[in-house]
Amino acid sequence: MRKQLFVACSVLVFSSVTMAQGKVDTKWHCPKEPVSHKLDVGDVPDHSYMILQVNCNATASDSGFPEKTGALTEFREIWKVSFNFHGRFNVTMENGDKVYWTYEGSASTDITGPFSLKWKILSGTGKYKGIKGSGTCSGKSNADGSADDACTGTYSLGK
Repeated sequence: MRKQLFVACSVLVFSSVTMAQGKVDTKWHCPKEPVSHKLDVGDVPDHSYMILQVNCNATASDSGFPEKTGALTEFREIWKVSFNFHGRFNVTMENGDKVYWTYEGSASTDITGPFSLKWKILSGTGKYKGIKGSGTCSGKSNADGSADDACTGTYSLGK
Protein backbone atom coordinates (compact mmCIF):
# COMPACT_ATOMS: atom_id res chain seq x y z
CA MET A 1 0.00 0.00 0.00
CA ARG A 2 2.81 2.42 0.88
CA LYS A 3 4.53 1.69 -2.40
CA GLN A 4 1.34 2.44 -4.38
CA LEU A 5 0.86 5.71 -2.50
CA PHE A 6 4.48 6.69 -3.20
CA VAL A 7 4.06 5.93 -6.91
CA ALA A 8 0.79 7.92 -7.07
CA CYS A 9 2.38 10.93 -5.33
CA SER A 10 5.43 10.73 -7.59
CA VAL A 11 3.24 10.78 -10.69
CA LEU A 12 1.36 13.84 -9.42
CA VAL A 13 4.58 15.72 -8.62
CA PHE A 14 6.11 14.78 -11.97
CA SER A 15 2.95 15.86 -13.83
CA SER A 16 2.90 19.26 -12.13
CA VAL A 17 6.56 19.84 -13.02
CA THR A 18 6.12 18.93 -16.69
CA MET A 19 2.93 20.96 -17.26
CA ALA A 20 3.35 24.69 -16.70
CA GLN A 21 -0.06 26.33 -16.38
CA GLY A 22 -1.06 29.92 -16.62
CA LYS A 23 -3.76 32.40 -17.42
CA VAL A 24 -4.55 34.50 -20.46
CA ASP A 25 -5.79 38.03 -19.77
CA THR A 26 -5.35 40.28 -22.81
CA LYS A 27 -7.13 43.30 -24.23
CA TRP A 28 -6.99 43.71 -28.02
CA HIS A 29 -7.64 46.56 -30.44
CA CYS A 30 -8.34 45.64 -34.06
CA PRO A 31 -8.71 48.44 -36.62
CA LYS A 32 -11.26 48.24 -39.43
CA GLU A 33 -10.26 45.36 -41.65
CA PRO A 34 -8.22 46.47 -44.69
CA VAL A 35 -9.08 43.25 -46.56
CA SER A 36 -12.66 41.97 -46.80
CA HIS A 37 -14.83 40.35 -49.42
CA LYS A 38 -18.60 40.05 -49.13
CA LEU A 39 -20.77 37.90 -51.38
CA ASP A 40 -24.56 37.84 -51.39
CA VAL A 41 -25.88 34.29 -51.29
CA GLY A 42 -29.01 35.16 -53.26
CA ASP A 43 -31.41 32.70 -51.61
CA VAL A 44 -33.14 35.28 -49.37
CA PRO A 45 -32.60 39.00 -48.73
CA ASP A 46 -29.86 39.90 -46.22
CA HIS A 47 -28.00 36.57 -46.45
CA SER A 48 -24.30 36.84 -47.31
CA TYR A 49 -20.86 35.40 -46.69
CA MET A 50 -17.80 37.43 -45.87
CA ILE A 51 -14.11 36.72 -45.41
CA LEU A 52 -11.76 39.27 -43.88
CA GLN A 53 -8.24 39.77 -42.55
CA VAL A 54 -6.96 42.28 -40.03
CA ASN A 55 -3.89 42.85 -37.82
CA CYS A 56 -4.57 43.59 -34.15
CA ASN A 57 -2.51 44.96 -31.25
CA ALA A 58 -2.56 43.88 -27.64
CA THR A 59 -3.27 47.00 -25.57
CA ALA A 60 -2.84 45.17 -22.23
CA SER A 61 -1.47 41.71 -21.58
CA ASP A 62 -0.71 39.61 -18.52
CA SER A 63 3.06 39.53 -17.97
CA GLY A 64 2.96 35.74 -17.64
CA PHE A 65 1.55 35.45 -21.18
CA PRO A 66 2.85 38.53 -23.03
CA GLU A 67 0.90 38.74 -26.29
CA LYS A 68 1.97 41.58 -28.60
CA THR A 69 0.25 41.42 -32.01
CA GLY A 70 -2.17 39.15 -33.81
CA ALA A 71 -3.26 38.52 -37.39
CA LEU A 72 -6.74 37.13 -37.87
CA THR A 73 -8.48 35.57 -40.83
CA GLU A 74 -12.23 35.29 -40.32
CA PHE A 75 -15.21 33.81 -42.16
CA ARG A 76 -18.72 35.17 -41.48
CA GLU A 77 -22.20 34.06 -42.42
CA ILE A 78 -24.47 37.07 -42.17
CA TRP A 79 -28.18 36.41 -41.81
CA LYS A 80 -30.49 39.44 -41.55
CA VAL A 81 -29.57 41.14 -38.21
CA SER A 82 -26.93 38.74 -36.87
CA PHE A 83 -23.93 36.76 -37.98
CA ASN A 84 -21.90 33.73 -36.96
CA PHE A 85 -18.16 33.73 -37.43
CA HIS A 86 -15.11 31.54 -37.06
CA GLY A 87 -11.46 32.03 -37.79
CA ARG A 88 -7.81 31.69 -36.96
CA PHE A 89 -5.75 34.12 -34.92
CA ASN A 90 -1.96 33.98 -35.25
CA VAL A 91 -0.47 35.70 -32.22
CA THR A 92 3.09 36.98 -31.98
CA MET A 93 4.38 37.01 -28.41
CA GLU A 94 6.76 39.69 -27.09
CA ASN A 95 9.74 37.34 -27.57
CA GLY A 96 8.78 36.68 -31.24
CA ASP A 97 7.37 33.17 -30.71
CA LYS A 98 3.97 32.37 -32.23
CA VAL A 99 0.77 30.99 -30.71
CA TYR A 100 -2.02 29.77 -33.02
CA TRP A 101 -5.69 30.09 -31.99
CA THR A 102 -8.98 29.03 -33.52
CA TYR A 103 -12.21 30.76 -32.49
CA GLU A 104 -15.94 31.00 -33.16
CA GLY A 105 -18.74 33.26 -32.04
CA SER A 106 -21.77 35.33 -32.92
CA ALA A 107 -22.77 38.98 -33.02
CA SER A 108 -25.43 41.41 -34.09
CA THR A 109 -25.03 43.29 -37.36
CA ASP A 110 -25.77 46.44 -35.30
CA ILE A 111 -22.31 47.98 -35.11
CA THR A 112 -22.95 49.24 -31.57
CA GLY A 113 -23.80 45.76 -30.30
CA PRO A 114 -21.52 43.51 -28.27
CA PHE A 115 -19.93 40.29 -29.49
CA SER A 116 -18.58 37.20 -27.81
CA LEU A 117 -16.50 34.23 -28.86
CA LYS A 118 -14.88 31.05 -27.60
CA TRP A 119 -11.27 30.27 -28.45
CA LYS A 120 -8.81 27.40 -28.29
CA ILE A 121 -5.05 27.48 -28.57
CA LEU A 122 -3.97 24.83 -31.07
CA SER A 123 -0.16 25.09 -31.07
CA GLY A 124 2.84 27.36 -30.79
CA THR A 125 6.52 27.80 -31.59
CA GLY A 126 9.67 28.17 -29.49
CA LYS A 127 8.90 28.51 -25.80
CA TYR A 128 5.21 27.85 -26.61
CA LYS A 129 5.69 24.58 -28.49
CA GLY A 130 3.13 22.09 -27.16
CA ILE A 131 0.83 24.80 -25.77
CA LYS A 132 -2.89 24.14 -25.37
CA GLY A 133 -5.55 26.41 -23.93
CA SER A 134 -9.08 27.75 -24.09
CA GLY A 135 -11.19 30.68 -23.03
CA THR A 136 -13.56 33.42 -24.11
CA CYS A 137 -13.51 36.96 -25.44
CA SER A 138 -16.13 39.67 -25.28
CA GLY A 139 -16.07 43.06 -26.83
CA LYS A 140 -17.68 45.76 -28.88
CA SER A 141 -17.40 47.26 -32.32
CA ASN A 142 -16.74 50.98 -32.67
CA ALA A 143 -18.32 53.53 -35.02
CA ASP A 144 -15.10 53.69 -37.10
CA GLY A 145 -15.25 49.94 -37.84
CA SER A 146 -12.59 48.99 -35.31
CA ALA A 147 -13.19 46.57 -32.44
CA ASP A 148 -11.97 46.24 -28.85
CA ASP A 149 -12.18 43.02 -26.91
CA ALA A 150 -10.98 41.39 -23.72
CA CYS A 151 -9.92 37.75 -23.74
CA THR A 152 -9.47 35.52 -20.70
CA GLY A 153 -8.73 31.85 -20.27
CA THR A 154 -6.10 29.31 -19.30
CA TYR A 155 -3.25 27.50 -21.01
CA SER A 156 -0.81 24.72 -20.28
CA LEU A 157 2.65 24.11 -21.66
CA GLY A 158 3.74 20.51 -22.09
CA LYS A 159 7.49 20.07 -21.67
